[in-house]
Amino acid sequence: MSYAEIIIPFVGGLALFIYGMQIMAQGLQNAAGTKMKQLLKALTQNKLMGVLLGTVVTAIIQSSSATTVMVVGFVNAGLMNLTQSMSVIMGANIGTTVTGWLVSSVEWAKFLSPSVIAPVVVMVGVILMITAKKATHKEISSIIIGFGVLFIGIEMMSDAVYPLRESATFKTLFVTLGNSPLLGVLAGAAVTAIIQSSSASVGILQTLAASGLVPINAAVYIIMGQNIGTCITAMLSSIGASKNAKCAAYMHLLFNIIGTIIFSILSIIYFKMINPEIGINLITQTQISMIHTAFNIATTILLFPFSNWIIVLAKKLNRVEKEDQKDESELVHLDDRVLETPSFAVQSAVLEVIRMGHIVEKNLNTATMTLLDRDSHNISKVHQREITINNLCSGISDYLVKIFNTHINERENSIVTSLLAIITDMERIGDHCESLVECVEDLEKEKVSFSDSAIKELKEMIDKTKESYINALKAIEFSDTSYAYETVRAEDMVDDMEHKLRAGHINRLANNLCNVRSGIRYLDSLTSLERISDHALNIAQVAINENRKEKRCAEAIE
Repeated sequence: MSYAEIIIPFVGGLALFIYGMQIMAQGLQNAAGTKMKQLLKALTQNKLMGVLLGTVVTAIIQSSSATTVMVVGFVNAGLMNLTQSMSVIMGANIGTTVTGWLVSSVEWAKFLSPSVIAPVVVMVGVILMITAKKATHKEISSIIIGFGVLFIGIEMMSDAVYPLRESATFKTLFVTLGNSPLLGVLAGAAVTAIIQSSSASVGILQTLAASGLVPINAAVYIIMGQNIGTCITAMLSSIGASKNAKCAAYMHLLFNIIGTIIFSILSIIYFKMINPEIGINLITQTQISMIHTAFNIATTILLFPFSNWIIVLAKKLNRVEKEDQKDESELVHLDDRVLETPSFAVQSAVLEVIRMGHIVEKNLNTATMTLLDRDSHNISKVHQREITINNLCSGISDYLVKIFNTHINERENSIVTSLLAIITDMERIGDHCESLVECVEDLEKEKVSFSDSAIKELKEMIDKTKESYINALKAIEFSDTSYAYETVRAEDMVDDMEHKLRAGHINRLANNLCNVRSGIRYLDSLTSLERISDHALNIAQVAINENRKEKRCAEAIE
């Protein structure tokens, strides 16, 4: 048999293996989408929680590289500091071992033999996908199909390399890798860096082991090298990111290099001095899974107390004195790397919309204060912040469109649609804030002013308008509809006040009891305040509707 007859089906099997992992991971992600918000909140907890989070997320998305890229994005977006990211990176190394156990299950669970289970699993998954009506069931079918395709890939790779068991060249190659730790580590790192997936790289090693080609000592060194090779994805992803984000990528690399150095030295001592005989024995797929898991858990336990030192070293390599501070006008929580995990991207977008909401709140406070005290120094602040609001609205909209183009479930699709509506209302509130200070500018130009009674009336309406918006923002921020209903009540009061004050002022104008020019500005101010409360009501209504959808979704899952 020629090498072409081996390589072509092997590469095809590898492609199916990786594709199956992706399908399964995507189904798991979408099925767990409603829990991603709680996972994101866990980022603020202690280091141990970060390790657990990294393990769980990586087990779901089946790739430590993807998790680390996501961590780089989180750090770049200000969602996570370096201490938190270090913990998640440690957990990611543990979570990535799940795929290896799936592959090795063909040894310790004979009924999971690819030739037997793969066709059945794919058939069951396809039938469920065709007949499923609920989105949750469709996600489950994706997980099942991905699982089946993954096993078909394993079988193709195993069949392709089976003839190599008689190849003296390949046997000599692995003996050489076992006798030369550095070559073994470099081989593992190189293959993993090329395919950019440690899970797939371990799968290849297990396939070769199943054909009786890999001695234990070679496997140990290759596995350690695979942990270094998987860092290439995050390192590439950090190009163009902030210094802190680059630190996160360097922390991943340093963590794996330090772990590899320590356990390579221990392995060399063991295989060369203590028990040379065991190193030349052939390794099984299950033993590879055990070594892979033990190595990553042991490295995490060993380096966990020294995680702060790794952070300091990464900072020195990147010349970071302190963590980056972003300008108010920048998109703080949004990073394209996070799009790799759409459920987290949705929650990142929620945080950025809330941040935009608080900037709008600042502008509302400044604009209304300027309307009452006519402090011209604040006028430029309102105009400048309005530019920031417009830029944020545009940037968030673009990011939400990108999320639409990822694989998100129906619930997340609804959230993204709602966020688009919310930022539109927030942007319009910003416009009306600018209109309020433009009234002040006109009053200055015309050298007229409001009467004391007019200012008193405006203050009462301003207080209720601000109350309506602040409660609407709280409803979104805290997912609490009680604030939304407070907005509804405040908005009703603003409407009543607007009608009453407008009618009274028109009556004063008709009876020549006030200046016409200041009277027009007064009416314009009433209009802007009433419109602001209208948009606040729209935001509150979105919060109410989303709460209802979330409850229906929870009931459907139950």
